[in-house]
Amino acid sequence: MKYNQKVLSTCLLAIAALLGASQGFAAAVAPSLGKAQGFAVLGSSTVTSTGATAVSGNLGVSPGTAITGFPPGIVTEGAMYAGDAVANEAHNDAVVAYNTLVFQTCDFTYAPVQEIGGLTLTPGVHCFPSSVQVTGALTLDAQGDANAVFIFKIGSTLTTASNSGIVMINGGQDSLVFWAVGSSATLGTDTVFKGNILAVASITLTTSAKVSGSALALNGAVTMDTNNVTVAPASAPAPVCK
Repeated sequence: MKYNQKVLSTCLLAIAALLGASQGFAAAVAPSLGKAQGFAVLGSSTVTSTGATAVSGNLGVSPGTAITGFPPGIVTEGAMYAGDAVANEAHNDAVVAYNTLVFQTCDFTYAPVQEIGGLTLTPGVHCFPSSVQVTGALTLDAQGDANAVFIFKIGSTLTTASNSGIVMINGGQDSLVFWAVGSSATLGTDTVFKGNILAVASITLTTSAKVSGSALALNGAVTMDTNNVTVAPASAPAPVCK
């Protein structure tokens, strides 16, 4: 019998993860975003933009209905949904995804108020009891695993300084980085950000911040100013191990 080497390797990694979990080690699991998967921006109360914001992917709001600033902002590779069934279903699925993230067991626990700029972090569930600040570059090392999952559970706020960024090295996918924010997220001017932000309250993207992933605000507004937000390509489904 012949085996597909890529599938075999992936299955062996999956088995190793299960064995690790049986020994008491947590394994980060990427949640399904469901109908929110195609949304680059999703607000709850409103979505507003100033300037020439470019959104690649769907843009929506629910249960609110107000979307302002488009035009001059543009939406490509998607459509706008304001308080309709599509946006409502996406919002509900984003809430489910957030809950899936916050109920996962921590692999790494940090001080209540933590600066993570300048650090290099490996895959897993990273837990922050209070707020997180990123000043400069945060490096995510996928360690050669294209399916590496990074989860950041943040008790209150996520903030980035101007000209900060997230850098992925040694493989990895932006779509498998998740930021579960207990309050609000604010990305500073010219930040280059990777991953899916699911914030309980609001998300603010200040001037020229760029996101490869999504900005999903569960109970508040998404506010933008001349930004680029692009849905990160979804990871390929895991092969069936037989």
